Amino acid sequence: MSASDAVRIEFDVDGHRTAAWLHSSPSTPVGVRPLLMVHGFRGDHHGMDRIAGAIRDREVIVPDLPGFGASSPLPQGLSLERYCDHLTGIVAEVIRRRQLAPIVLGHSFGSILVSHMAAGRPDTAPELILINPITSPALEGPAKFLTALTRFYYGLGARLPESIGHQLLANPMIVRAMSEVMATSRDRGLRRYIHDQHAKHFSTFSDRTSLAQAFDVSVAHTVTEVAEQLTMPTLVIAGDKDAIAPIGATRGFVSELPDASLIELEGVGHLVHYERPDEAASAIMGFCRNVD
Repeated sequence: MSASDAVRIEFDVDGHRTAAWLHSSPSTPVGVRPLLMVHGFRGDHHGMDRIAGAIRDREVIVPDLPGFGASSPLPQGLSLERYCDHLTGIVAEVIRRRQLAPIVLGHSFGSILVSHMAAGRPDTAPELILINPITSPALEGPAKFLTALTRFYYGLGARLPESIGHQLLANPMIVRAMSEVMATSRDRGLRRYIHDQHAKHFSTFSDRTSLAQAFDVSVAHTVTEVAEQLTMPTLVIAGDKDAIAPIGATRGFVSELPDASLIELEGVGHLVHYERPDEAASAIMGFCRNVD
């Protein structure tokens, strides 16, 4: 199916309305557990369209995280604990509506959120799928200066007057620079698509404060913090050219898990969801069939 076939639905979690998109087709089997996908930082549900559209054997539900896309921020502010509480509520809503527990997947920033949720509340994620998981502390190592600079950027954007701050955070040249750094494909058409997607959807954040809060969560935590608690069957999909989550750290993380498999894609970086969606979807469908 194509991404355009997705239907908007809404979840009410403790009075907070969360927009989500349902991917399904007439051939989707009845009684098969749905897949719940959680997108990365600054993105929204659009980022998962290519993978969600390639999943043929079950429904796929992709919410916009609070503060991004069509979902407003949480009234109490955004923190790791509040994100996990919110995702727990979404899982409960999926179970209530479908009478089936979803298989939970997180990409990048989403991998941090779902892994911490799964670690603290194993019943929410009897299985786990992580794409480009954040396995290296952003505030340490060779990238710490760049991380500090980026943190200053988001903090400045939140403190400046409204119009100036938003212009800084949504600046097309800065968004394009981020996109150029992350894209590894040499296919010109695919690179144009990636840059277009980032230009359209990387600045759909609700407000400057919530964006800065989400960024702080994204750089303050990793999936490795909860590795000991991730005892459930886990599929990890990663690119060997990932500059944000280096493959060496990801291999080390997977080796610590008691029931995990790693699909390592050659020649791709942090944008597996854009650059290699069919391979990722194939791995995901195989894993889901084994745990259904």
